[in-house]
Amino acid sequence: MTRTILVLSILFFTIFSFGQSENKSFVVKHTMAIIEPDGALDEPIWETTKSTSAYNQYFPLDTVQAQNQSEIKILYDDENLYIGIKAYSIGKNYALQSLKRDFRGSGSDSFSLLFDTYNDGTNAFLFGINPQGVRREALISNGGTDISNFNLSWDVKWQGDSKIYDDYFTAEMIIPLTSLKFEEGTIKWRLNSYRIDTQSNERSSWIRIPQNQLIFNLAFMGEMVFEKPLGKSRSPLAIIPYINTISQKYFESNEDFDNLKVGGDAKVAIGNNLNLDLTLNPDFSQVEVDDQVTNLTRFEVSLPEKRQFFIDNSDLFASFGDERDANPFFSRRIGIAIDTAGNSIENKIIGGVRLSGKLTKDLRVGILNIQTAKDEENEIPSNNNTMIALQQRVFSRSNIGVFYINKQSFEKNAFVDRKDEYNRVVGLDYNLASKDNKWTGKMYTHASFQPDDNIGNLSAGAILRYQSRKYNFYVKGISIDEDFSSDLGFIRRTGIFKGIVSAERVFWPKKGIIQNHGFQFFPIFLWDPSLDFKNTDYDLMSTWEVTFKNQSQLEIGITNSFTFLFNNFDPTNTDGALELPGDQGYHYNSVKFGYQSDKRKLFAFKVGSDVGSFYNGKRFSLESMMIMRFQPKVFLSLILNYDQITLPEPYTSADIWLISPKIDVTFSKSIFWSTLIQYSNQRDNLGLNSRLQWRFAPLSDLFIVYNDNYFVNSFQPKTRSINLKLTYWLNI
Repeated sequence: MTRTILVLSILFFTIFSFGQSENKSFVVKHTMAIIEPDGALDEPIWETTKSTSAYNQYFPLDTVQAQNQSEIKILYDDENLYIGIKAYSIGKNYALQSLKRDFRGSGSDSFSLLFDTYNDGTNAFLFGINPQGVRREALISNGGTDISNFNLSWDVKWQGDSKIYDDYFTAEMIIPLTSLKFEEGTIKWRLNSYRIDTQSNERSSWIRIPQNQLIFNLAFMGEMVFEKPLGKSRSPLAIIPYINTISQKYFESNEDFDNLKVGGDAKVAIGNNLNLDLTLNPDFSQVEVDDQVTNLTRFEVSLPEKRQFFIDNSDLFASFGDERDANPFFSRRIGIAIDTAGNSIENKIIGGVRLSGKLTKDLRVGILNIQTAKDEENEIPSNNNTMIALQQRVFSRSNIGVFYINKQSFEKNAFVDRKDEYNRVVGLDYNLASKDNKWTGKMYTHASFQPDDNIGNLSAGAILRYQSRKYNFYVKGISIDEDFSSDLGFIRRTGIFKGIVSAERVFWPKKGIIQNHGFQFFPIFLWDPSLDFKNTDYDLMSTWEVTFKNQSQLEIGITNSFTFLFNNFDPTNTDGALELPGDQGYHYNSVKFGYQSDKRKLFAFKVGSDVGSFYNGKRFSLESMMIMRFQPKVFLSLILNYDQITLPEPYTSADIWLISPKIDVTFSKSIFWSTLIQYSNQRDNLGLNSRLQWRFAPLSDLFIVYNDNYFVNSFQPKTRSINLKLTYWLNI
């Protein structure tokens, strides 16, 4: 492991990359004009404001100018940014999911702007709008190098609307400067904007971006220069109280609960650069329920964080270590605990504080402290959960980060073992991102500490990725000691050394229906250091992926696998089943096929299948998703997954189903109704979640949420609840 990290360290510090080929810049004028954000661009000031245009095509080509050009105009005063947009089209047949805020851009017409207010190429604010005037805002983190760095869960106050004409649409945005963070006295921000034009099957951006990079990658940005320096931020104090009436019934115990909950959040701006978030008795009943998944592995599955309190600057806390294998901080651990039967249950959060932002131009800080409640019946102590993180930018877009995590119960409880009294983790990460984003990667070393167990608890790794138009390479080495532990983290497996070396060749045909296609070889190996580095697992994967010019995609792959079971294991997760014997290795192979249709269409689908041997038996899997749009009011989706596991006698075979239909109805831009049904016989659950939301004022909502859960096999009710929740955003 040491040798691997040393080799990658040398590579990290000997990489020399070239900058962008473009260096666009424009001046943003100060104004005293009054602008109404109705989307019409009919104020006289727009006529005299110089526009910025010359958009470059990103798809289907990245070497030409966009066929349908766009123009943006930006003004500002002491309180707001004013943005005018004009986007030319071949008609008025725009695609959109619904009228609901925070829409996904893929397959829908939209126009988005990214503001890198600290000029660091690492974090940015995104504001988007579609031709119907539906808005979205997102946070871009970690340089925008991965789709997971795009977070639509962030909410902030701003105004905007659009107007549709015969061969173009216009839009206006008013973004309060208090909704952004920036240095006092700054004179320029990095900027890019991009557009999705479904009618012409074109995506374009102001700065030219190579197709091997994501369109929101922050390595590719121009500059907006303010006519005079920005002043001190005058962010108001935001108080967000809530009141929630709850009625619940637990059918197994025949218990009814009626409750009235009151609590709230507060947001305090400290200078121009820091946010202080406070929460007291938080309630997340209105948050969308998690998507259920079928799990055929021995390990836990991670699910995304959707709770608003944890979103702002979340990358400061959550980007340490390795996202898949060894993430020391996973915010979903807070508010969840294990009861005496080994089940995950909700653990009430009493309150918490969260400070995040910039201390200097290049130094970021994150401090989080949350107290959870004691649950003596389930033998769960009251825990204090703390994390402190610092991140210093180095070179153009790289950074060095350090952190300290502590989960601790400060009172003595007879039901808490000494080894569980506290868990602490410290670590150091170096994150590499070259100026043109061809080279990315990281190195890290983390150590955990628990009572009487402070030696040999290390997690360390190194990752290096190279991305170019034709060749992509990836190498990863991770070592996780058997005793490494992070109670607030997501650690899939300990006692391993994991190695990956991946190579991909991408082809870009000049003619025909294929936009690009590529071959990838992706081997994954795991060794057990405690067994003289015995090879316990491997997956040798080879895939061919195709993207067609109509945006549909095709994937074909083969996998050769080996799994050594240390313990008995039942992959079907069937109660009472005879488990496969442990202390034994299993070889198996599979082939897979996947197809994604054109997402611009009113009806689109995605289907995939995996067929082959599985441990000592066979597996046939089918995954599918279908969507249907009745623009602009109704959006329907259906997930249908089927796994047939056939094992030889006397082991149990199973047919595993996951069926999840969902309907979204947007009566207007402020009233939304969403209903999700999830059937999983692996989890023995049929769940219904129906949520009606009325946004009666900016970021202020009335929710009615109904939940119903049933056992699948007996079709008996489990739990039922209804919530009426009111939240109001008040600026003081």
